[in-house]
Amino acid sequence: MDLTEGTQEEKRARSKKMMLLFTIGALVMSFAALISAFIVSAKQRRDKDWLSNYELPDAFFISVGVILLSSLTIIFAKKALKNSNWKMAMVGLITTLVLGIVFVFNQFEGFRQIIEAGYNFTGPTSNITMSYIYLIAVLHIGHVIVGLICIIVVIYNHFKQKYNVSNMLGFELAANFWHFVDVLWLVLFLFLYFFSDRI
Repeated sequence: MDLTEGTQEEKRARSKKMMLLFTIGALVMSFAALISAFIVSAKQRRDKDWLSNYELPDAFFISVGVILLSSLTIIFAKKALKNSNWKMAMVGLITTLVLGIVFVFNQFEGFRQIIEAGYNFTGPTSNITMSYIYLIAVLHIGHVIVGLICIIVVIYNHFKQKYNVSNMLGFELAANFWHFVDVLWLVLFLFLYFFSDRI
């Protein structure tokens, strides 16, 4: 389809969707570069500076379930909106927001568990392996917070009854970004969990 075709509103919608795709593409490349640096460091530092067979904190395991559940709740909210069920859509959105906040707090609990294991981000008790894990998790938390802000905006707009079956662009953009950060954490977690056994 020609991107110049359609009404002004259709053109604006297409451009916003493209901007989201470009943003997600850039973020994928950024995290891919970080994972590559992790792998290269692991291969080059087969000594006391690199931990082999490290254990991820229990809180990170819980985080996977929490954030995947939040993807289901935003799907539920979207379906409710398509069925013109304003109340259930709001329930789904607020539940997604709460689960996102729980995810962030759970990540910080994971950092506490790492510190209790004797590893800080920097300083004499730091370790390059755990510093990478800190960095990966913190960068992801930053993107989750952006997603939470988007969901708050969507909740506000939904409260103002801005969305309906024929006008869901803002809702869909926020939902797609939220799904992205959810899948991103799953990929990062699986990488960190399984890669340690292959160093």
